[in-house]
Amino acid sequence: MDKKQGYLLVVEDIPDILKLLEAALSFKGYRVITARNGEEALEVIERERPVLIITDILMPKMDGFSLLHRLRINSKTRKIPVVFLSATYVAPEDKNFSLTLGVTRFIEKPINLEEFMLAIEELLKQGEHSAIHEPLTGPNFYEEYRARLNAKLEQKVTQIARLEGLLETATEEEKSSFQESLILAATERDEIRLLLGQIRERFERKLKSE
Repeated sequence: MDKKQGYLLVVEDIPDILKLLEAALSFKGYRVITARNGEEALEVIERERPVLIITDILMPKMDGFSLLHRLRINSKTRKIPVVFLSATYVAPEDKNFSLTLGVTRFIEKPINLEEFMLAIEELLKQGEHSAIHEPLTGPNFYEEYRARLNAKLEQKVTQIARLEGLLETATEEEKSSFQESLILAATERDEIRLLLGQIRERFERKLKSE
């Protein structure tokens, strides 16, 4: 890739991580545009097609799974390479679902910047994404998507209960760390619940229209 041509789209809802990735990529000479969720990303892509998308999975409004699905069912964006970043969706089932959707590369958080930059350089040299599977149809996508969200919601509820228990017996020095973890887990739980609610609304609208 000629670094003067095209741009990299970074989609991430955590400001510190977004700034870190933007700074690291810009320092290497890449043109970078950022978005905070899948909806913002689609608006950016509508204006100008990126050469590569780097996106978190768990985000409000539209997460990485939905964003990738929308990209792969659209012939205009189907071949854009997409890199998933995640600290939450790292189970084998999550990675298999990502591959079925058509992710190009999966990188777990916390991110090793040196390895990350090498992966980006490699993907840009490879060029457009080559689809292994046909894009999932709507019903097939939402069935598996809902299963992934429900599984992750159960994990978050269990994690929150565990943290609340630890907080009750924690020393004063430990409480701050546990409280931060509890706030993060509760935020992620609420985001997953909102996404599940969006799926229900879509199915209800579809049933009413039929």
